[in-house]
Amino acid sequence: MRLVIQRVRKAKVTVPGNGKVVGQIGPGLFVLVGVKKGDTLADAEVLAEKLLKLRVMADKEKKMNLSVGDIGGEFLVVSQFTLYADTSGGNRPSFINAAEPEEAKKVYEHLVSRLKEKGAKVETGSFGDYMEIETELDGPVTIVFTTKGPEHLLG
Repeated sequence: MRLVIQRVRKAKVTVPGNGKVVGQIGPGLFVLVGVKKGDTLADAEVLAEKLLKLRVMADKEKKMNLSVGDIGGEFLVVSQFTLYADTSGGNRPSFINAAEPEEAKKVYEHLVSRLKEKGAKVETGSFGDYMEIETELDGPVTIVFTTKGPEHLLG
């Protein structure tokens, strides 16, 4: 799995056409989730724990010492298969390494459910749909987590 995590002041996801806001948060983390072939529910659990403990929120001295939970913040979690784009064969990306949608959805939803089970405030995008995303970045602070199985947390 691959997560691109951005600290935000606020973020919002809208599905065009009907203009429906499907997810919206105030201060917290905007998380893009890529699922590759072979990723497991255990990978999602490892990253959920890492997200919950990630100390990138500012304390009173403006130091990154606090977690999202410490500040009463929120997560906006959006699936993004393009995180596994491969351009090694040319300029048009291939997504052959991304998990099939059915499998990716299971792993993505497991990540979201683990965050919620641990008491996190979580909003989501609309899996598989085209979305318009608005973010107001804070910092900027951007972190990437990648797994190659639960024992190989790279980020």
